[in-house]
Formats: sequence, structure tokens, C-alpha cells
Amino acid sequence: MRFDLIRIMLVDDNHHMRVLLTEILRAIGVKHIHEASDGADALQIMRLHPIDVVMTDLAMQPLDGIDFVRLLRNSPDSPNQMCPVIMITGHSTLRRVAEARDAGVNEFLSKPVTARGVIERIGEIVERPRPYIRVGDYFGPDRRRKTEGHYPGPWRRSSDPQQTP
Repeated sequence: MRFDLIRIMLVDDNHHMRVLLTEILRAIGVKHIHEASDGADALQIMRLHPIDVVMTDLAMQPLDGIDFVRLLRNSPDSPNQMCPVIMITGHSTLRRVAEARDAGVNEFLSKPVTARGVIERIGEIVERPRPYIRVGDYFGPDRRRKTEGHYPGPWRRSSDPQQTP
């Protein structure tokens, strides 16, 4: 993978975490790194610079990572609705992960952050991207991680209306 070609936006209100992530990214060859201390700043920077991947913390003030992703995905003036997002969090409860997933996050990276974890998550986004979908009020990557190709029928959920022959 050509890490030197990827343009990454780091969004975290903790300066030390941004420094750590910058050092990891530079060590693997990333040359184009932009930083923001919150989601509002990140959106402004994204309007000025093309970004390929966003890495954002979940817990920030005043605009947290989930609200930032919702704005990125759904705002009419979003700079890039389809920009892949890696959510970095130490709060990996199922409820928070589901909330972030439902906001449109592509991948998760748990703290403590490692170079291996960063490489794996960027690899997932670049080498195995999921299609983007719009369903109801959701826009973002398909939330299904796998598709079961053996299902022959038109309906995918037990709550779907059943078709009679």
C-alpha cells in the first residue's frame, strides 16, 4: 500500500494523542497529515484540503466524534460525505460502537493505539471498502460486514412482508 499518497485528517481534542498518531502515521510513510482539535475545525479544514481518510476520537468537546460524523455524512454543506472515517475510542461498549456505526463510521480503533492497529484499519478502508448506502435517515458505509450469498429469496429480514406463490 502506498501510504505516502494517503491524505489523513486527525481529529482529537487531546494534543498528545494527535502527536502519537502523527508519529505512527509518519513512521509508516504517511506524508500528508492535517490536524484538528474538534469536529467543527475538521470540517473547515476539509473544505480547504482534500482528505482521503479521517481518524477521529469519539469523546471530544464541544463537538464529539459521533456528531462530527453525522455532520460529515448528512449535512448539505459537507465537504466530503463519502470520506472514510476511523473512530478511535477507549469507550468500546456495544452501545457506543452501535451509535458510532449508525452515524456512518467505517472502522473502529481501540485505545491504546498501536501502529499495527492503524495499518490494519487503513488497510480495511483502502483494500476492502464497503459500498455507501442511503436507507431512511442513514447515509454511510453498508453496516453489514458480510453478505450471505446463499440466500435465494427477495426478503432479507424476518420482519419483511412474506411473498406468497
